[in-house]
Amino acid sequence: MTARPGPARPVTTDRPAPARSDAPRSASTRSDAPRSASTRSDAARPDAVRSDAVGSDAVRSAGPSGGSGQERGPGLEEAERVELTVDAVAPGGHCVARVDGQVVFVRHALPGERVVAEVTELHRGFARADAVEIVEAAPERVTPPCPYARPGGCGGCDLQHVAPAAQLGWKRAVVREQLTRLGGLTDAEIDALRVTVEPLPGGPLGWRSRVRYAVDAAGRAGLLKHRSHEVVPIDRCLIAHPAIQQLPVLGRHWPTADAVEAVASTGGDVVVTALADGVRTRVDLSGPPPAVDVPGGPVVAEADIAGGPVVVEADLPGRPTAQVDGPVGSAAVEVDGSVAVREVAAGRDWTLPAGGFWQVHPAAADTLVDAVLDLLAPQPGESAWDLYGGAGLFAAALAGRVGPDARVTMVESAAEAVAAARRNLADLPRVEVVAARVETALARRRVTGPVDLVVLDPPRTGAGAAVVRDMIAASPRAIAYVACDPAAFARDVRTFARAGWRLAALRGFDLFPMTQHVELIGLFLPPSR
Repeated sequence: MTARPGPARPVTTDRPAPARSDAPRSASTRSDAPRSASTRSDAARPDAVRSDAVGSDAVRSAGPSGGSGQERGPGLEEAERVELTVDAVAPGGHCVARVDGQVVFVRHALPGERVVAEVTELHRGFARADAVEIVEAAPERVTPPCPYARPGGCGGCDLQHVAPAAQLGWKRAVVREQLTRLGGLTDAEIDALRVTVEPLPGGPLGWRSRVRYAVDAAGRAGLLKHRSHEVVPIDRCLIAHPAIQQLPVLGRHWPTADAVEAVASTGGDVVVTALADGVRTRVDLSGPPPAVDVPGGPVVAEADIAGGPVVVEADLPGRPTAQVDGPVGSAAVEVDGSVAVREVAAGRDWTLPAGGFWQVHPAAADTLVDAVLDLLAPQPGESAWDLYGGAGLFAAALAGRVGPDARVTMVESAAEAVAAARRNLADLPRVEVVAARVETALARRRVTGPVDLVVLDPPRTGAGAAVVRDMIAASPRAIAYVACDPAAFARDVRTFARAGWRLAALRGFDLFPMTQHVELIGLFLPPSR
């Protein structure tokens, strides 16, 4: 696992067609997967039609292709409102529409809906907009459970207006579109994969175990607007883990903090961290407001709100940790000068810094490990690589399958993750942890083939052509590719295909319910198989 958005805030991170039971309706010319109108000529092309409305609240009306033939108006303006028909889903939690031939990416909408959209951004060749009024609703539309999941509100949850089952279809459609447009796969090839997006246990709310709250100039904690640094003060985040929702973070005043992070681990630890001037400070929320001296002044939280004991710890350069209290449910553990949390996954306990990377859904780690092992089917004695290995989750799982006499090599560049991996894998002497960038380790032969199996879990940018080429040169029998961005994954699919490798299986997982994000695991096989 490589470093993807770590103690996560649900803002950036961290994204349908009614003809199918699992997907909302699509107005695309393809019934199974819409193609983005920004790049494909076969997407629906509503032509703008000028209405007779006048005044500051005038709403322009855009009808479907072949509309009334009225004279088209000039280009869109920021804050302008226009009534339009929404077409296909697009990456990023948007749907596609057109006004006067201009592409508009609309949030808070569903394919097939008629909406009034307010333009929020103008770019060369396209615009962004929010659906501020629903004229004709799709059957998959629901009332968002969170009052902040609305235009102008929190930007973290892209799909709260979509029924949970239909969210899976939405994400499946995006994956399919990316495999077609960027991966170069044909409809028949994608059909053969039978791609689905599988839900994780626990439902769409209360799953996020790592949340980063932004702090505004007034010291109020909240979440960020979509594509903005503006903080939306909130009183609760419904996708946050229940233990995080119970913390009095949002009721306190944080006059010197830039952000506040909260973690609720699968091992039962609950910790809160304030960040100020690049310094991370653990905060005790159980008693009087703390004041910990850091460069630039003390970090303080002002309020008298009762809460369970958490932990206070100053993680300052060159200074030892000052442990004051223990996290809820367990004794505090100190690792490398920082309080750590315990995670439980793949039949093992994992100890890592609370600020380090770990999957934010409590069921994600086990789900991904099970899927990788199922696809690769490791055999005793086989050698394996775990590239972008993070804290060593996949390396440990592979070692358990290939046996004590087989070699497993893990490559990771983040120093904190390398230290965590070496600590957590100390009981597996045949697992080697290589501290290096993956592309460097392969190019300079710090890891050498031949190798039987590879697990590849790159950052959002994907593996890239050089890494794919060097992996293939090691002649593995199979590669399991764990991807958090369908576009980057699709580009790498094309690179594999040029080398004669094929995408033999693909599974999607809804690790981030209510958001547009989807996790993929693909199995790549060489030409000989």
